[in-house]
Amino acid sequence: MAQVRSLEDGESKHMKRLTFALASAATLLLAACGGGNQDQVNNAEMNQAGAENLNELANDAATDNAEAQALGNQQEALNQESGSDDTTNPEDADEQNVSGM
Repeated sequence: MAQVRSLEDGESKHMKRLTFALASAATLLLAACGGGNQDQVNNAEMNQAGAENLNELANDAATDNAEAQALGNQQEALNQESGSDDTTNPEDADEQNVSGM
């Protein structure tokens, strides 16, 4: 039988070798499994919106904003036309007096 030699601190060389071999095997197994998974990369790319879709959405938003500003300007112009005469109508004053009776 092989003779078991001990180190100075009482630990055998066989245990050191076994520990080193197990640690090396675990490291190699983890390195083999840790590579990039191309399926996950492809799935992530499929779930992201393309640049064409984002550009189209940005153009739609800009068009909607321009239309809203044009309608706001048109509303403001109509309000100025109708509200430029601040004089009271005598018939309105008569109606208010009648409703107060």
